[in-house]
Amino acid sequence: MQKFFVIGGAGFIGSHLVDELSLRGPVTVFDDLSVGRREFLEAALEHGKARLVVGDVLDASALGAAMAGHDTVFHLAANPEARRGLSHTRLDLEQGTIATQNVLDAMRANRVTRIVLASSGTVYGDTTKSCSEGDLGRLPISLYGASKLASEALVSAFVECFGLSGWILRFGNVVGPRGTHGAALDFLNKLKQNPNELEVLGDGRQSKPYVHVSDCVRGILFALDNAHERLNVFNIAPPDFTTVAQIAELCVRASPHVDAKIHFSGGERGWPGDVPVSRLDPGKLAELGYRVSHSSDQAVESAVRALAREVFPA
Repeated sequence: MQKFFVIGGAGFIGSHLVDELSLRGPVTVFDDLSVGRREFLEAALEHGKARLVVGDVLDASALGAAMAGHDTVFHLAANPEARRGLSHTRLDLEQGTIATQNVLDAMRANRVTRIVLASSGTVYGDTTKSCSEGDLGRLPISLYGASKLASEALVSAFVECFGLSGWILRFGNVVGPRGTHGAALDFLNKLKQNPNELEVLGDGRQSKPYVHVSDCVRGILFALDNAHERLNVFNIAPPDFTTVAQIAELCVRASPHVDAKIHFSGGERGWPGDVPVSRLDPGKLAELGYRVSHSSDQAVESAVRALAREVFPA
């Protein structure tokens, strides 16, 4: 029976992953709870299928001690809000690149040989092209994207130098219940603060592929079960996209403030480093037999309904 170690497992994607992994074997969640929440793990913890170790991934000795005796590491910890890097320029270096180095070195010391890294479509940079896994001609334009690309390179190097096996999953914009960040949650919280107007950064035409968290987790596990190269790299996303304007309209309709006006601040980007148009090609994982069950629009609509219930409880 595999023993799983999930770094960032109390967070949005991580907690959904823990729910599924706990059906396969024992799970240890390592999380500092700065963003993640203990209540997201309530079911798995209560049934004894998971245990929570509260710790900081930057504390190499605590990380290494907690990891000992496990078989597979899932590394999902990162700065959850890309814009924060603009005011704290070391944030993504520390919580992204250095954190990944710590994870990989702890694996080497503990002789843990399998790592699954949560990466991002931001590694493809600023391009309107539908990017497949080999398309890295443009470099990232955000500090978050730069840290993800550096983390991918570290995984590749440790696979080659120390005999690890790696799975790198580049996600579209993941949405769904338990969300801790992202446009939909931001819009709903803004509507809670100002029922009359919703301010949206940019012109609303920014468009990206949104993947439902359930599809994301199923894709992670499908790749782990079915891809057997030493280093495996896959996109997880729908082939279509959703605009920011659509998300804003859905949030207004799902809130109690259906008459709120939407105000766009203008400009093609929401903030410096934001990629206004992103497209991911999911064909490589589809060739192995995996396709998401929600379109981008369906994922967003479902997520907005779930998040609205959390932000505006009855």
